[in-house]
Amino acid sequence: MSGLQNYKTDYQQIQADLPGQSLAWLQQIRIDAFSVFSDTGFPSLREEEWRYTNISAIEKKLFSPSTNVDSNAIDQAWLDSFCLKDAYTLVIINGRFSKAHSSLKGLPETVTILSMGDALEQNPELVEKYLTKAVANEEHSFVAFNSAWFSDGLFVHVPVKQVLDKPVQLIHLVTQADCLAVSRNILIVEDMAQVEVIETFVGDSNAYLTASVTEIFVEKNADLTLYKMQNEGDKAYHFGGTYVKQAKHSRFKHHNFAFGSLLARNDVHTDLDMASECDLNGLYIGVKRQHIDNHTRIKHMQPHAISKEMYKGILNQRAKGVFQGLVFVAEDAQKTDSVMNNRNLLLSNDAEADAKPQLKIYADDVKCAHGVTVGQLDEKSIFYLKSRAIDEATARNMLTFAFANEMVGKVDNKELHTMLLGQLLQRFSQKSVDEKWL
Repeated sequence: MSGLQNYKTDYQQIQADLPGQSLAWLQQIRIDAFSVFSDTGFPSLREEEWRYTNISAIEKKLFSPSTNVDSNAIDQAWLDSFCLKDAYTLVIINGRFSKAHSSLKGLPETVTILSMGDALEQNPELVEKYLTKAVANEEHSFVAFNSAWFSDGLFVHVPVKQVLDKPVQLIHLVTQADCLAVSRNILIVEDMAQVEVIETFVGDSNAYLTASVTEIFVEKNADLTLYKMQNEGDKAYHFGGTYVKQAKHSRFKHHNFAFGSLLARNDVHTDLDMASECDLNGLYIGVKRQHIDNHTRIKHMQPHAISKEMYKGILNQRAKGVFQGLVFVAEDAQKTDSVMNNRNLLLSNDAEADAKPQLKIYADDVKCAHGVTVGQLDEKSIFYLKSRAIDEATARNMLTFAFANEMVGKVDNKELHTMLLGQLLQRFSQKSVDEKWL
């Protein structure tokens, strides 16, 4: 039996346990999604947007959803190390919502924050209005896979003019070997509302597959900042897709930090309406044989929109980093202002960085630019630090840390900023450097 057939057979056995069984419209979405996935299978190297990333290992090994979550088996101290103290927190363990580990104390009554399973029970009409509206199953087969298999997720609805006083943190935690953790998230930020959301992906040392899709709707004059920290186990596989619809004068910021997993693919796609603003930032750090693929797509559909993008990669040993960025400017999108940059630092001769920036411009009154660099540490800078009685290893770590810290410096959330600094200092330790100085 082929790997694809194994997944198809397994789905027939687990679909009855998925949320929303009584909703005909959701069952039709799942049926259509399963059909798309069955026809196409997982993405292959033959597809242009997947040409740098071979995910055949996922197809060969069957990952299965967890049916039971033992909350008592979770190492609370370990989980707490990733939780922000001042946040509304929702925890998903092995693809299932854990009420015991979540806390929404003090949440304003006008704001809705639910697990996707609860949202489908309590407010199915609102979920139906938005599910699959930011991304279609035909986008690629991983999206279809998610639509068919998702077992839970996060649902956030922030009403008109509501400014949320604390960030919302969604923690995805995987603790079981060969687990398939599939989540679907919907974030709705209505006119003139403002919210900050933090997605955190962590897991143990086992092999497992995380597949998460987030659909986002930022309405007129609304403001959303989304952080993603992916720090999964060394044997994990990760797919994360973020798909955004921006209305007039909306603002969307995304900060993507990819540190973990054996193989990771991150999609960030956003469609901009008139005079909207988009700011995409990313930092990916790969070691050993890690493979980290970032795929961004910004569509300027109307005039006067602004987009800025900066992704940085640090790759050591035999790690491979991929950046594919596309800025699309429609014919009517005059006065577009867009800049895209990708910077890569190779710390070994065996590390590899593949970059493919693209501009597709169909308007004539625009300002668009892109740039890519791939290089190594500056030997003159290393020599300068060594001349100041700093050993070579520390000098290299200092320069690498400074390269990465530019992206961490863009993080306004103080707790998350401190957590990310700690991650950098673990990887690029420096003698006589105290975290509180940074």
